[in-house]
Amino acid sequence: MTYNVLVSDDLAEEGIDILREQVMADVQTGLSEDELVATIENYDALLVRSGTQVTERVIEAGKRLRFIGRAGAGVDNIDMKAATKRGIIVANAPEGNTLAATEHTMAMMLSLCRNTPQANASMQAGEWKRTKFMGVELNEKTLGVVGLGRIGREVAKRAASFDMRIIGYDPFITAEKAAAMGIEAMSLDDLFKQADIITVHTPLIKETRHIVNAQSIGTMKDGVRIINCARGGIIDEKALADAVRAGKVAGAAIDVFEEEPPKDTPLIGVPGIITTPHLGASTVEAQKNVSISIARQCLEVLHGGSAKYVVNAPIIPPDLHESIEPFAILAEKIGRLMIQIADGRIQKLEMVYGGELSTLGQSSKLITHMAIKGLLDPILRFPVNMVNASVVAQDRGISVSETQTCESAGYKNLLTMKVVTETTELTIAGSILYQGGSRIVSIGGYTMDMVPEGAVIISRHLDKPGVIGRASTILGESQINIAGMQVGRVRPGEEAIMVLNVDGDVSEEDMQAIRGMPGIFTAKFAKI
Repeated sequence: MTYNVLVSDDLAEEGIDILREQVMADVQTGLSEDELVATIENYDALLVRSGTQVTERVIEAGKRLRFIGRAGAGVDNIDMKAATKRGIIVANAPEGNTLAATEHTMAMMLSLCRNTPQANASMQAGEWKRTKFMGVELNEKTLGVVGLGRIGREVAKRAASFDMRIIGYDPFITAEKAAAMGIEAMSLDDLFKQADIITVHTPLIKETRHIVNAQSIGTMKDGVRIINCARGGIIDEKALADAVRAGKVAGAAIDVFEEEPPKDTPLIGVPGIITTPHLGASTVEAQKNVSISIARQCLEVLHGGSAKYVVNAPIIPPDLHESIEPFAILAEKIGRLMIQIADGRIQKLEMVYGGELSTLGQSSKLITHMAIKGLLDPILRFPVNMVNASVVAQDRGISVSETQTCESAGYKNLLTMKVVTETTELTIAGSILYQGGSRIVSIGGYTMDMVPEGAVIISRHLDKPGVIGRASTILGESQINIAGMQVGRVRPGEEAIMVLNVDGDVSEEDMQAIRGMPGIFTAKFAKI
């Protein structure tokens, strides 16, 4: 059978050549959405970079589409929901530009320490001012790496060759895993206090936006140097510019911006700040690597295999769909709740399959992978799914185990998820009722009957009159409706748990007010 592949963005010829050895590959760049919709029906696969918007219209028009490949890491330009609904495999090439981004980070680090761009500009202007550009050595300096993914690890490896002390922060890498890579793991606060040079390599998510800000900069060493070749928005641009002008920060090297191209960033024109136009992945080798990677994955899928870097969940086989899908969905929801309320770096995940679930055998792996997806997907820069879940967990030093048992606490089936962190343990159990509805039936050993949907506040409090009422008053004053409430306790008058289902987001100010109430031990807001 002859397959047709459409390449709608510029890809390196090496990848195109690989495709043309086995399939018909057409290169048509610059297509509008209407033109792509009119064209795509004749193709089995679509390969893009960031220029093509693969919308729901495009996907629905691609009646033959089996594979959509992104030659690069990000898949923001692809409608993942529409592709998954159609059963189309979406894959990317996340490792192709790892070394390019790593080397650009090192180039920025060296330029920052030796004032190379400024010295070159001075020479080009006809000057000879050696003392003006006095630099510092990397030798024996402390490098703080925020985010120990692929790029962060490669930067650490190269920095070690300069005899630097490497310290790192990543909430999902164990201290043992970091030590094996020659990195001293510590809290973000301690890293900020100890590092001479700080480089960030995290995704841009709610938890990482502006983690480098005026307050955190104030805790850093005088004369610290800061690098961002990851994502714009991780650093508060105004706070950084002000700190460089004030001399608190000796210099900064920035490749990414909150708005690109930047129109009014305060980082431009500040002496001591080096800027480049998002060049992290801009090497001939990186573009060749991602092109080859996505071409090979495309051929593998078209010939009945699987892609190496699938970013959407595969379809559950029809014969297992009815029995497994409800538990897979429940597992993902429990994982999503768990990551928002568990404290500390995750070290272990234990899945216990009770009652009828004990007969699933190897099919339980699908449910476990969805639990990992719920646990890690919200905080990683790339999607986690049933295909890559176990690899992602292993890569982050998280051990995963499964246990089957006939015991099910009186339920027909009982799915129990337990995480062990460096500071605590937390167990959440759920069940699928005979009507087909899912429930969370216990959190931390406290029994309840909770529908795992929407926004919730989970608190531990002293079981005495007035606690629940005062929390309700705080929410009411902010016009936040309470849709449901669950209370669990072991013995009257001792510690109890309260779960409030609310119809909207709760501000940090209101959460602080609830935490400050007499009798409240902890309170966390989560979205399932």
